[in-house]
Amino acid sequence: MQSYFLGALLHLSDPTLPIGGYTHSNGLETYVQEGIVNNAVTAKAFVVNMLQQNILYNDAAFMVSAYRAAAQQDLPELQRLSGECTALKSPMEIRQASIKLGLRLIKIFKRQQPFELVTQFERAIREKEADPHYCIVFGCYARLLDIPLPEALFAFYYNAAVGMITNSVKLVPLGQLDGQDILFQIQPLLKELSETTVDIPDEMLGLCAVAFDIRCMRHERLYSRLYMS
Repeated sequence: MQSYFLGALLHLSDPTLPIGGYTHSNGLETYVQEGIVNNAVTAKAFVVNMLQQNILYNDAAFMVSAYRAAAQQDLPELQRLSGECTALKSPMEIRQASIKLGLRLIKIFKRQQPFELVTQFERAIREKEADPHYCIVFGCYARLLDIPLPEALFAFYYNAAVGMITNSVKLVPLGQLDGQDILFQIQPLLKELSETTVDIPDEMLGLCAVAFDIRCMRHERLYSRLYMS
């Protein structure tokens, strides 16, 4: 079997991995309560714009940088990236969610894969010298598990898309088939973004999507909530 990395890739990017991702809507709940996302068309628009305008320049770009830092066993660079990621995540709930998901991802994989770089990174976390953001940890493990970067990127985007679509089905609500239609329709976009992300210039890293951030902040004060962010 030539795709030796497939098992590790599927495990790392599994949307059902028990790290708590299903409890976060990343601001979608605010969009639904404000009536902006209210059907399959607007749900797809939310997913597409989140992927193109937010994740591309933020979490996905950080994932690539963390992957490359792990390839060099560069702990200081991982620490620098984690600090920058913390600074760029303005909404409190999004920042906290990213750190919690990353920490839980480490707890799962370190039980079977005791990499020295991760051990050092954990030490930096305990000493408050790094934050274990999900995108940083994902990129680090993708490299340490010998998953090729293009495949790791596609899986990262796919995981994010599935999470948003699943939340849309629950919140709007949509039919299950509507959700699957969206997932089919965005496959070319996932491939395109995976190819684009590897060449994001440094000055574009952390490009802010203001509307998403504002609605994530508003989520903190919604009268009723199903999700933590």
